[in-house]
Amino acid sequence: MTNVLALVGSLRAESINRKLAEAAAHHAPEGIELSTFDGIVDLPFYNEDIDGETPPASAVAFRDAVAAADAVLLVTPEYNGTIPAVLKNALDWGSRPFGASPLSGKPLAVIGSAFGQYGGVWAHDDARKAAGIAGAKVLEDVKVAIPQSIVRFAETHPREDAEVTALVQGALSALAEAATEEQAAA
Repeated sequence: MTNVLALVGSLRAESINRKLAEAAAHHAPEGIELSTFDGIVDLPFYNEDIDGETPPASAVAFRDAVAAADAVLLVTPEYNGTIPAVLKNALDWGSRPFGASPLSGKPLAVIGSAFGQYGGVWAHDDARKAAGIAGAKVLEDVKVAIPQSIVRFAETHPREDAEVTALVQGALSALAEAATEEQAAA
């Protein structure tokens, strides 16, 4: 079983990207289990002064969840042309401690949806860049950017969309393959 941890960049309960993560969990291929970590909302802004011998409990819980996962899936909208602050902050917490972070070498892919015509590609590019610098093994070839989200999903959940189902299954399969390769190399 490959355990994939999803981090959703939107905090809204009815977020299309949250629904996209639900669709990924619902349609996960056999042998892949996806769970969403909602605790990123509880992470304080990263500050090295509070990240010492006793980091905040929310940071410990987050790092433990990332460490326990075989791979990470970022599901993000685009805010003002870039990655939402809450997701960037989570990547900052996940990048520490330097040299021994839970993101280090962890297979990671970025997917998402946005209202615009490009589906959030700028945010996805920025998320891949930040995650790579944080130490994750970013799957650069996994690109799922669903445009016109508000219109497309106005009356249907993304899990009921055949194209979305195929796209999220492909992303999860790529993550599982990368996780298996990572485990074999260790």
